[in-house]
Amino acid sequence: MSLIEVKHAIKTYQTGEDSFNALNDVSLSIEQGEFVAIMGTSGSGKSTFMNMLGTLDKPNSGSYYLDGIDMLSLDTNALAEVRNIKMGFVFQGFNLISRTTALENVELPMIYKGIPEEERISRAKHALKIVGLEKREAHMPNQMSGGQQQRVAIARAIVNDPPLILADEPTGNLDTRTSIEVMEFFVNLNAKMGKTIVLVTHEPDIAEYCKRIVRFKDGNIISDEINPNPHPVTTRMEDYTL
Repeated sequence: MSLIEVKHAIKTYQTGEDSFNALNDVSLSIEQGEFVAIMGTSGSGKSTFMNMLGTLDKPNSGSYYLDGIDMLSLDTNALAEVRNIKMGFVFQGFNLISRTTALENVELPMIYKGIPEEERISRAKHALKIVGLEKREAHMPNQMSGGQQQRVAIARAIVNDPPLILADEPTGNLDTRTSIEVMEFFVNLNAKMGKTIVLVTHEPDIAEYCKRIVRFKDGNIISDEINPNPHPVTTRMEDYTL
């Protein structure tokens, strides 16, 4: 069974008297353990598709199953629970809480899950160690570089050990060197932890780290290709287990 199964998804937006399909009968399957880049220009449908995968939006018609669960049949509370258990999110703007430490930011998904404080702290510290920030636990976001903030966001995304990581332009606010560093963490999360990663990017160099590249144009998938030679990585971490 595929981890993600989207069939015949259509998403229509109304602008005044006009309407257009942001997704035009899109079908896509993603297996557990894949690392997939979603590419396309502005208006191609890639962001709409990503929002649908993250259950932040619903198609007008079609189906979306995540790990065998019919996501379009769930109410708001059930969707929130699935997001907390099954998904980790990494955004372009990091989305850290500015007045809380790195450790507290990573703890947040576990608070929603009702995990006791002692276990939360232990797991958050370990997630920060995985991304190489064990010495930055007490730092506020404004005391860290963009790359460090994004690594905190990655730690927060993986701390509940979800099977799926959704990354929306995760290198969009980073310089080239830091982008490479962050992408190598994603590669290792996929290779060493078996995380399924779906990553939206408009940058071909970033997509080349992924094992599969899906391109959108005008609400359609125009290509879906295996990347035979993903970029090699140099970052090595000792412990990629949660």
